[in-house]
Amino acid sequence: MPYKRKGSPYWWISSIDSASGKQIRRSSGTSDYNAAKALEQKQRLQAWEKQEWGRQEDVVFEEVMVPYLEYAKAELKSWEELIHQTKKLRQHFGGLVMNGLSAVKINSFKEARRRDGVSNATINRELSCLSAAINFCNREKEWQLPNPVKGRKLKESQGRVRWITKAEAEALCRSALQGRDGSLLEDFIRLALNTGCRMNELLGLEWNRVDFANRLVILEGEHTKAGKRRSIPLNNGALAALKNRMAARAEYCPASPWVFTRKNGQKVTCLRVGFKNACKRAGIHNFRIHDLRHTCAAWLVTAGVPLSEVRDLLGHSTIMMTERYAHLAPARVAQAVGLLDGIDSDDSVSHSYHTGHKVIKMREG
Repeated sequence: MPYKRKGSPYWWISSIDSASGKQIRRSSGTSDYNAAKALEQKQRLQAWEKQEWGRQEDVVFEEVMVPYLEYAKAELKSWEELIHQTKKLRQHFGGLVMNGLSAVKINSFKEARRRDGVSNATINRELSCLSAAINFCNREKEWQLPNPVKGRKLKESQGRVRWITKAEAEALCRSALQGRDGSLLEDFIRLALNTGCRMNELLGLEWNRVDFANRLVILEGEHTKAGKRRSIPLNNGALAALKNRMAARAEYCPASPWVFTRKNGQKVTCLRVGFKNACKRAGIHNFRIHDLRHTCAAWLVTAGVPLSEVRDLLGHSTIMMTERYAHLAPARVAQAVGLLDGIDSDDSVSHSYHTGHKVIKMREG
């Protein structure tokens, strides 16, 4: 029967865990005795049905997400992002019994988020978080929850590609020097532009992974988004930025292991505010820190570097991620269609034209 605990306004109830046989006591979450009694009877019935018939006990949204987030905190790099996504999911699914999760509920969530004005990509990331939590509980706890997220992702555009010219990049670096910790921000911008590294890869960079002799930065799997080891070659611009950071470290905090460190030796964790202000002073709009990575890729592709090499430098898991920059290399297409200019109007003549290492033979008629 429901009972009261000292200091709690709610009735407490008890039931038997069908797996361990132990008695479980928990708050009913209500101060209404009859409601608490009904909830206790329901839970006891579910426990009996699970034991006798193997029926899955009802679990609510929070009971699915909490164990997944505990796992993610220890195992995944995206834990903070998952927390943000979970908050959005809870606004819609909080308290919902997940045993009856349906396609209607998923579609309702998508429509609600669309009304919030968020992109299809954002909605898909949030639904992926929910799907991963369901799959985790089904796998690790041997639950049998439905997962109607599967097959219901929204179509996404190819992805945002915003980049700046070299002249704009120089203006941005000059603007960065005008702000607080200006030289640090300028060195960060130059290193990002010349390596294509992500913000967290650079802010987490330690001096023991900078190889000046071989002009390399080493990123271990634990430091990269894809979890794969990557070596980044350093050009003169990147080396100059690193040497500036080394000089600053020698002056203020010689014992600090971090490349990007405050004067007290503490690791720099965020540069977004300073970067935003620098962009504003330079008159550069709609430009984010991650767009420094896009800019590096754009410069490489327009210079004629093959997409496969750009992929390896940026650490993309597939070439499809890199192909978003393919349109920046129109010279390749121009070379291909230029073949048509040399085709003779004589239908009986066979022509051969060379493009790269291949020979294309064209016969009209």
